[in-house]
Amino acid sequence: MSTTHEEVAVGGPDGQVAASLRDLIDARLHMPFPLRLNPHEREAAAGVDTWLRTWGLTADPGVAAMIARTRPARLASFTSPAVDPGILRIVAHQIAYQFVFDDRAEDVGRHSPAGLVPMLCESIAVLRDGRAPSTPLGAALTDLYRQVRERCTPDQAARWAWQSREYVHGLLYEAVAQADPVVLRTGECASIRSLTAGVEPFYPLYEAAAPDEACAAEIHHPAVRRLGRLSADAAVWTADLFSAVKEQRAGEMINLALAYQREHRCSLQAAVVLAIRRINGTVREFERLHAEVGPELSPAGVRYVEGMIGWIGGCYHWSRTVPRYADVTSVPAVAPRHPTPEHDLA
Repeated sequence: MSTTHEEVAVGGPDGQVAASLRDLIDARLHMPFPLRLNPHEREAAAGVDTWLRTWGLTADPGVAAMIARTRPARLASFTSPAVDPGILRIVAHQIAYQFVFDDRAEDVGRHSPAGLVPMLCESIAVLRDGRAPSTPLGAALTDLYRQVRERCTPDQAARWAWQSREYVHGLLYEAVAQADPVVLRTGECASIRSLTAGVEPFYPLYEAAAPDEACAAEIHHPAVRRLGRLSADAAVWTADLFSAVKEQRAGEMINLALAYQREHRCSLQAAVVLAIRRINGTVREFERLHAEVGPELSPAGVRYVEGMIGWIGGCYHWSRTVPRYADVTSVPAVAPRHPTPEHDLA
């Protein structure tokens, strides 16, 4: 289907035409998971601020402002509504750390992917070899890994470290793609986005939150592994819808909606609709597979998969309200026929 020059109009439940790009997303996105909040969010927020200061990560005013706009404890609350205060604290610390790490990696990698190598190698050395860190980011990761090992079983901590290493490796792919003038196709962008999503490292924490440990056969069951992949993709692609305006203005490339826009040479609004169709298919596949495998899961397995559900719904509810992505409300739901330069997002 060609979407070149396609215009997008959308009606909400009351029949009125959507006013902003956020309204367009809300009206078209299939989101069956309601908003749920963790009652310990306030304590987690205070803990995040203290933890970031302890390791010097918010000494830079720009980083402190980014954290204020990002609200990591709010994302932890939305994605992890049923976990205990201890697990919520680790989830919030990890979210905050990944936002700081990811933004730093983007800044460095944009100028030179090779310049990113020492930063990534330090993380791999901490996660794989237990080496002492040499930077504040490395020290924060070392402490985060300590928290994980104290709460998780050895197998759970090993899964956390392995999935965290995959996230670190993905940032190098992202830097290479950003630096190369060759335009990425949608499939390649989605592949890189899957690596850099940073969602799957949280799953072992949901294992640890359950009173009973799920067996290895259940954790590694093909259907459960597929649910994990679908959850991570749906969560991060949904965030891409709301961050597309911000990332387009910053010159970023690794975003599902922007990839559709480049490939189809269409307006941002039309590209968002294409991305929504892909996300809706992913969420519906998750629902179908969950309905099939759910009755076979143990109580621990059920809670494990509920953590995956939390990321799909939580990312949506967080993304649509977080100040970091507020630019989504400044763009109309329908692309102008004759856009002025300052509003031309095609």
